[in-house]
Amino acid sequence: QVQLVESGGGLVQAGGSLRLSCAASGFQSSINRMGWYRQVPGKQRDLVAVTTNGGSTTYGDSVKGRFTISRDNAKNTVYLQMNSLKPEDTAVYYCNAVVFFRDYWGKGTLVTVSS
Repeated sequence: QVQLVESGGGLVQAGGSLRLSCAASGFQSSINRMGWYRQVPGKQRDLVAVTTNGGSTTYGDSVKGRFTISRDNAKNTVYLQMNSLKPEDTAVYYCNAVVFFRDYWGKGTLVTVSS
């Protein structure tokens, strides 16, 4: 059974840091791309950061310079280090994995940044 399990969300003050983790299991093939998206109620799910198994990364404009994505291929785990958090970073963060052009999603973890 394919699973993406996120952890590390919570409440933090503006300017603080959090680290999210997403562990993938049950995949029979190599994961081509893993990463993070976020969503606030009533809005679309937006890209935060993704990384390919070749090591290339893409960041959403609003998080460039503040967030860093990394991946441990041996553990099938992706991390998101979030620094200098702002209230507008408050959202549910979803882990995403792409295998042969098919998307898989975690259940999400809530990040709340207080001002």
